[in-house]
Amino acid sequence: MDAVKECLRNFPKEAEELYLNDSVPYLDGPLSPLQFYRDWIGPNKPCIIRNAFSDWPALSKWNPTYLREKVGSKVISVAVTPNGYADAVNGDRFVMPEERQMTFSSLLDIIEGKVKSSGVFYVQKQCSNLTEELPELTGDVQTHIPWMSEALGKQPDAVNFWLGEESAVTSMHKDHYENLYCVISGQKEFILLPPTNRPFIPYELYQPATYRQKEDGNFEIVDEEDSTKVPWIPLDPLNPDYDRYPSYRLAKPLLCTVKAGEMLYLPSLWFHHVRQSHACIAVNFWYDMEYDIKYNYFQLVESLTNTVGSL
Repeated sequence: MDAVKECLRNFPKEAEELYLNDSVPYLDGPLSPLQFYRDWIGPNKPCIIRNAFSDWPALSKWNPTYLREKVGSKVISVAVTPNGYADAVNGDRFVMPEERQMTFSSLLDIIEGKVKSSGVFYVQKQCSNLTEELPELTGDVQTHIPWMSEALGKQPDAVNFWLGEESAVTSMHKDHYENLYCVISGQKEFILLPPTNRPFIPYELYQPATYRQKEDGNFEIVDEEDSTKVPWIPLDPLNPDYDRYPSYRLAKPLLCTVKAGEMLYLPSLWFHHVRQSHACIAVNFWYDMEYDIKYNYFQLVESLTNTVGSL
């Protein structure tokens, strides 16, 4: 077992020496589909692309006045939490947000401070909510990224719209998608960790639950009945508890800020934690990853990490 632990400790170092960057590089524009696949998708490395969607009308149009006029009466799904942490660990629970149906104008009233409301509000429904709930806005963007669709030979599984308060935080997690994240206004701050850092990232099992706001404005946590426990990352990369998770000292997070007009390529299986400026608007494209040998190797590393426990 000690030999396996030593291998897992050294495994990320080799990745850093062979191909990983020590910061997230910038590209001045999109590459050809083949070049992008060779340089970034194949090696599973993130980058920030400038001038990738400079022709989108959304960059100049999407302000509160326009959005009220265009979709103000539309009813959308909004995640509401007491602290801004949706889908995150709270004590011994994995707590999901209260999903509230409200008009877009009502949400803007809260974000603009016209209406006071307890709780933190965030449009983060990850079921292609742009095309499903707000199709009126699709003419201001693209419903896929042509060079990415050609590089991968497929259309995106989902196109998601994001809008929320500064307090809304996305806890550390990974996705099985090739992700193109486009910031329309404001900025997003990402903490990224490569899949090879998996041996240093703790997971624990949690009872799933949901926030529910009571009549007095306070929130309660309601357990999901007859549900299996959820594996999730308890560590907060903004304030890591090294006493409890000493292996995380060996992790090598990358920090990057994605500003309005910039696109982040976030490769599949990369761990990420996200913060944002107030009223930041973004659109992202999820392309399903290829379940090839890289996925098999990641599953092997994950199984070995779960088997040996703390390094």
